[in-house]
Amino acid sequence: MSRPDQASDILLSVDRVAAIYNHSIKALHDVSLTVQRGEITALIGANGAGKTSTLRAITSLARPSSGEIWFGGRRIDSLEPAAVVALGISMVPEGRHVYPFMSVKDNLLMGAYLRNDKREVKQDLERIFTRFPRVKERLKQQAGSLSGGEQQMVVISRALMARPKLLLLDEPSLGLAPMVVRDIARAIVEINRDVGISVILVEQNSRMALKISNRAYALETGRIALAGKSADLLNDDHIRKLYLGG
Repeated sequence: MSRPDQASDILLSVDRVAAIYNHSIKALHDVSLTVQRGEITALIGANGAGKTSTLRAITSLARPSSGEIWFGGRRIDSLEPAAVVALGISMVPEGRHVYPFMSVKDNLLMGAYLRNDKREVKQDLERIFTRFPRVKERLKQQAGSLSGGEQQMVVISRALMARPKLLLLDEPSLGLAPMVVRDIARAIVEINRDVGISVILVEQNSRMALKISNRAYALETGRIALAGKSADLLNDDHIRKLYLGG
């Protein structure tokens, strides 16, 4: 099933999506957003605003109660999560979630579990090592023994091993030191620029998210409150007051 009116520059379209949490609480209220090919799109907002629920809806980890989600011209809101990954969407969850007792290398290879191209998997590992030298240094260690910043590099690398067209990042800066946050932000920009992967960046660090993204959506209580170019939102009085400290 394809959508004939899907604009060629739009990779993802979320159209009036609602989602119910815990069978009774409405987490999303008619959320609509688009992600352009080759862009970083930020979702900002306070805890409970619906940012993670939006990502879970996109990846089919939580089925929308209404609305439609289209990816690359194909409707995906009825697919199983593995099918969504196979189409080219990878998610880095909040809290990192490495496989703690597996080696770093095995964590990375788990990201390629749907792939059969062993030679290209090996090539992608080498690209990961170039981008994240520290990951290569820790390759034989148990992932649970790494620092928070190192674990974040591993889970981003693991998601990249699936060769996604769209990378979803849920609070990648959470709990990390400012210097590490800068490294992660730089890596996100480089992945988007050098590899051409579109990104949805969910962040409570709104200033960082707006600085490195092209466009942004601000969520409040499960609704889109503001949307526009990130540079414009960075200077918006409402955004500055609520999310940027005045």
